[in-house]
Amino acid sequence: MKRRSPLEGFDFPAGLREVPFLAQVDLRADPSAAAAMERLASALGFALPLEPNTAAGGADQLALWLGPDEWLVLGPAGAEAALEARCRAALGSDVGSVVDVSANRTTLELWGPSARAVLESGCALDLHPRAFGPGRCAQTLVARTNVILHQTTSEPRYRLYVRPSFAASLASWLRDAVG
Repeated sequence: MKRRSPLEGFDFPAGLREVPFLAQVDLRADPSAAAAMERLASALGFALPLEPNTAAGGADQLALWLGPDEWLVLGPAGAEAALEARCRAALGSDVGSVVDVSANRTTLELWGPSARAVLESGCALDLHPRAFGPGRCAQTLVARTNVILHQTTSEPRYRLYVRPSFAASLASWLRDAVG
């Protein structure tokens, strides 16, 4: 069966696109378990962010801080099984969990000179660069839709991780706001 994006065929304007099928693994671990955190850092190639609402990693793979003991680990499309296996092996018998949630969200990417203003018109967060800049993330509402918002670059460029059932509504709102 062919996977189908919830936004397949959507008419995206310039500065807005979908990044479908990213590998997404929900990782729960005790940040005070030093050995487990070291093994996870070795398996991922970077240390998990411990500061609230931050991201760590690189362009190909990164982790978003979702809570004191929870991260969303992201990787390229098709890498979910390998990413989950690496995290599960690194966690070992330590307390925690590793769950593939790749089908739980799709990703919208918004960029350009008006990207911040567009998001500010539908989001209660302070998105000014002094408060929310590159490498910052937050679970919030945009246009009354639950998202994980991540600013990836100072351009600014944002990624919005949204549940598939709300993706078309949010994409339509963004398209209208960009327009």
